Amino acid sequence: MKSKVTLKELVGTKIIYAVLLVCYYWMWARRDWHDYYDVIQNSVVIFTIVFFALQASRIHRYSKEEKDELAIQNLRRTDAIGLKLMVTAAIVIAFACAVRCIDGVAAGYALVGTIFLFTVIRFILFCVMDSKGV
Repeated sequence: MKSKVTLKELVGTKIIYAVLLVCYYWMWARRDWHDYYDVIQNSVVIFTIVFFALQASRIHRYSKEEKDELAIQNLRRTDAIGLKLMVTAAIVIAFACAVRCIDGVAAGYALVGTIFLFTVIRFILFCVMDSKGV
């Protein structure tokens, strides 16, 4: 793997982190048990360990490469937009809990689902901003 590590690749891999977060929350919050859950849990844990090891080497390689300043500025703009959206979503979820529209487990699923959704939106927004050179 001698290819250059791009910021777009690093932002895109955050989607996998979000998927792992959803998987781990499902493992923690479920209320039933089936025999095949062991296989799912072990697969997720092994994938997480391998993915983190590979990702650590890619991040280490990226830290030694020359940085794209425009891409970094676009990422900061994307993160600012994402922060505003996430705060709004968290307020909506908290309000729904306060008026007893949803319970704690559903609020947790809403939060991790929102994190996953905004991670995908962040990647798409970054790709659009980076391709247009905004």
